[in-house]
Amino acid sequence: MNRKGPSIGLRQARRLCQMKPEARLAFLSRGLPVILTSAQSLWRGSRKLEKEMPREAEVLRILAEEEAARALVLMDAVRCPDHLVAARMGDIVRWSYDHLARLIYAEATSWKPVTVGELRTYVDRERKSHYLEGYAGEYIVPNWCLYRREGLLYADIEAGEDDELSWSDPAQSVLVASADGMKRLPPQSLVHAEALASLGVFTPAGLRATSEIFGQVEFIDQVERMCARTLGKRLFTRLVKEKLPAEEATDKQASVLVYEWQMPMYNLQFSMLPVSMDEFEAERENELAGLAS
Repeated sequence: MNRKGPSIGLRQARRLCQMKPEARLAFLSRGLPVILTSAQSLWRGSRKLEKEMPREAEVLRILAEEEAARALVLMDAVRCPDHLVAARMGDIVRWSYDHLARLIYAEATSWKPVTVGELRTYVDRERKSHYLEGYAGEYIVPNWCLYRREGLLYADIEAGEDDELSWSDPAQSVLVASADGMKRLPPQSLVHAEALASLGVFTPAGLRATSEIFGQVEFIDQVERMCARTLGKRLFTRLVKEKLPAEEATDKQASVLVYEWQMPMYNLQFSMLPVSMDEFEAERENELAGLAS
């Protein structure tokens, strides 16, 4: 007797793992433009609400950022070498649904690490559950990416290190976001996704070219950013040769592909890293010792 429920409805991306490479690329070529259109719509909605409903505008901006980042996550399945896809695909699919993973992918669009190893340290820092802030680490604060997202979406009860409870007010959260430099420029993850689409990367031929070129190298810790740029230049040359870029594609978008598209992150982890109170106390002692010396 088969007691499993039917595989019907949303959240079926895990079935990408079961597809053969060519079928998966063809399927992704149909879906990536859908993801991009969704992100663009959310961003347009954010722009329309920014004056009269700033909280709602910021919620939509973050959702647009996450949605566009989902496309970047799935592109790492395309850039992953064939011999690694079976082992990495499950994680990539999980990250495509995970809020923290998508937000880290979005943050990573502005990072300039020299090697994959350095990129790993950046990712590991961003996925910690809590951090120390203030003089000598006097405050413990929650993961900022998730706190910003949840604080804007929901009214909730929160606690500080002193265990005092208070109400989290989304209206106050948008003030914090504004004070932190809320920008009315499109999210960088959306800029990157739009660049890839405009240059023809999301087409069947573009995905095949991306897979063949980036699949030549496994991006492990010692691999440098220059390698990604070299592969990006080869990819751009091939896209042009195959006449895949749209007429409206710009030099800036070509620069995004070659120089700004983050190194593949299929070998990194994005799940939350819990931090214990013992670790915080040790970190505080180190900071105090450093200040005293």
